[in-house]
Amino acid sequence: MKDNFLIKIETWHKPDMGHQENVHGLDAETWKKVDVVYIDIADRSQVEPKDYKPEEDPCKYKSAKTARGPLGTDWKKELPNKKDCPHMCAYKLVTVKFKWWGLQNKVENFIQKQEKRLFTNFHRQLFCWIDKWIELNMDDIRRMEEETRKELDEMRVKDPVKGMVALED
Repeated sequence: MKDNFLIKIETWHKPDMGHQENVHGLDAETWKKVDVVYIDIADRSQVEPKDYKPEEDPCKYKSAKTARGPLGTDWKKELPNKKDCPHMCAYKLVTVKFKWWGLQNKVENFIQKQEKRLFTNFHRQLFCWIDKWIELNMDDIRRMEEETRKELDEMRVKDPVKGMVALED
């Protein structure tokens, strides 16, 4: 497959509620082809039933350290009015290329669907794990990155493959 397969994820974090267009600066022709997908971490209908975990539900979670949460149905309207509560949007640009005649559209669409699922679950976890990371400084983060790298390298050598399994349509 070599040059015929690509998954590229580019991210911009912006201090807004996700209303900017084309933050990645794509040319007009490319931008026309972009499918913008909004993820609402509090919208349970965006979570696959097999992925749902009550302890990772932003509608149920309340941070002991920041008092954030639980998120209500209007959280995206209310948050910009809270001047003492920083917020941001993660703008993801997912590029998928799978050049294989007869399978291209099916595989590319499948991968895009799984990426949305991954981002939805991950950002729900991030919100609900805020008490674990809110007080970390950059030295703490770099130390954890190094520990994680070593742990993953070791797992790749001796453990069976594990992780998220793609859902069938």
